[in-house]
This record gives sequence, C-alpha cells and structure tokens, in this order.
Amino acid sequence: MFTESSRYYDIEIAKWQTTSNQTIVYLRRRFLPSSQRFEIFQEHQVSEGDRLDNITANYLHDPEVFWHLCDANNAMHPDELTAQIGRRLRIPPI
Repeated sequence: MFTESSRYYDIEIAKWQTTSNQTIVYLRRRFLPSSQRFEIFQEHQVSEGDRLDNITANYLHDPEVFWHLCDANNAMHPDELTAQIGRRLRIPPI
C-alpha cells in the first residue's frame, strides 16, 4: 500500500467492525522511535529560510523522506525543525 520510502511502510493495516456491520480499515498508530537509536552522519545548522524538504533533498537526496529527520530529532511536527534559527539538526543515513 505504501512505498518503502514512506514512514507508514511497515505499519500494520487493521480492521474494525462496527455494530452496524460496517468494516473500517485503518493504519495502526505509528510511534516516534527514540532518537538515541539513530546513527548520525552529519548535522545541519538551520538558517533563515531553510525548508525541511530542501534540507532533506540536499543531504538524503529525496525531499519526501523528511520524516527521517523528524524521527532523528524527536519532532512530531516537521515545522518544529526549522522554526529556530541556529538549531542543529541531526542527519541520519537512510
């Protein structure tokens, strides 16, 4: 259902049966992994105007895998990562 580069690739698909016999298909919840489990190969210091998709494209060569940076930096909301100028982002290998 999801490509291998998706953050939802390994998430289990579940079904729930309502009392009116309707089946609802959904993804199980995805928890943020501990940032301690990530090997870090580089850091990026956030500058004014930085966008997470551009940062990810530069370091990981794919703007759609920004979620790797979110996981490595304990960010639930991607915009948190570029909100503070000077913040150092941990860049994991993928």
